[in-house]
Parts: sequence; structure tokens; C-alpha cells
Amino acid sequence: MPRSPLMNVMIQAATKAGRGMRRDFGEVEQLQVSIKGPSDFVSAADRKAEEILVKELQKARPEIGFLLEEGGAVAGSDASQRFIIDPLDGTTNFLHGIPQFAVSVALEKNSQLIAAVVYNPVNDELFTAERGQGAFLNDRRIRVAARQRLNDCVIGTGVTHRGKGDHDLFGRELKSVQTEVAGIRRMGAASLDLAYLAAGRLDGFWERDLKPWDIAAGILLIREAGGYVTDLNGRDDMFEHGHLCAGNETIHKALLERLKKA
Repeated sequence: MPRSPLMNVMIQAATKAGRGMRRDFGEVEQLQVSIKGPSDFVSAADRKAEEILVKELQKARPEIGFLLEEGGAVAGSDASQRFIIDPLDGTTNFLHGIPQFAVSVALEKNSQLIAAVVYNPVNDELFTAERGQGAFLNDRRIRVAARQRLNDCVIGTGVTHRGKGDHDLFGRELKSVQTEVAGIRRMGAASLDLAYLAAGRLDGFWERDLKPWDIAAGILLIREAGGYVTDLNGRDDMFEHGHLCAGNETIHKALLERLKKA
């Protein structure tokens, strides 16, 4: 699979950060039994991964700015471009020793997503996409699933928890969807959920209150895999509102309709 020089830079940065994260993840199990627990250690691992990503990307493309989960917005000399980065998506999973987390890197140019990398370092799965070039898992082309009926589908979502989200609204949405589908999954890392949808492992996905770094790479992966991604009003305002719905054309439409009924 031919890759652009910029994609190779993004992959190199993500995999380097991922290698360090994989080593740190090996320490978490030992820290679970300590009184203090692994929280401080995981926060340090998150910051370290972000530092690696910024250093590697700046070295190759110093003119491009950043939108970072930890570091916020960092301006570059080229105001038309920015890397959107989540160095550790799935922090709670990582904290509890659950091997479902990822490094997520997207490149936006003139408000268009043009390149994406989602890397799970535990199982060495690398999801990549470039605008107009398709989506890939390692070196294999991927496509969204072709199922046409909700009752055949497995749908991913995020679940509201203490201090986050409208619990009553989520309960209504969940009830509206779960009565129509084959299964619902909550795996704890939105970037991987979206990558899984791009690879046909999930048929649809919805979640509220997401940040750009949670979803930027996944949006491009799904679109390059033939899928549809919008906000919950069917518009392209996911970054502004933080709400997202995705699937193939048919399932995306059906899922939006179920959510509106809630």
C-alpha cells in the first residue's frame, strides 16, 4: 500500500508513542495492588505519549500546529493545518489494565480531515486513512459492514457515568436502540470504536459529549471505508456539538431515526 510521506511521519510518531505506552501498560497490573493505585502513573504515561507525538511531528513538520487533549491548542506558522491528537484514548481502560486503548492522530487542513492514524499498541493494530485513498488496517483495505437491517446489527456507544452526560436522555436513547438491534457494545475508547466500525466489526455507533481529539481520526477512517458520519441532527457539526452518529448509509439513517424518537 503506497503511503504519502506525511502519513509515514504520522505512523512513525504514533507507533513510537505506542511502544512506550505498551511498556507502561505492563506496569499497571503491578500498581493495581498498591494503596496509592496507578492513577498518577497513568497520567504521566499520557503526558509522555503526547510529548513523543509532538516532538516527532514537529521534527518532520514544524510549520503545523496542534490541538491536544492535554496541551490544548498550539499554533503553527501554517494556520491552515493542525494535528488533532489524543495520546491515550481509553485512559480508564488503561488505568484498570484493560487492553482497549489507542493513540489517535488526525491531520486537518482548511477544516477538512485529510489523514488519520489510530493505533492500538497492545495488539499492534494500525488503522490508517488518507482523504481519497481509502482506509486500511495494517496493510489490508477495510470497508464498513454491508448489513441493511438494524436487527442484524451490533452497535457501539458510550455510556454516561458520574459527572458526565444527560443520564435520562441516554437511558431513553439506549431503550430506543436496544429494542431494535442484535447487540450493543461499550468498549471505552471512541477512536477504536470508530476504527472498528470502519473495519466492519461494528455496524453503527453513536455517542454524545465527545471532543475533537476523540473522533477526528475515526471520522476520516469511516468515510474512507465507505461509511457515513454526522452529528445527531444529520449535519457535519461533530466538532462543534460533540455528538456523533455513524454507520453505512442505511444503518446511519435508521440509527438517527431511532435516536430522534428518544
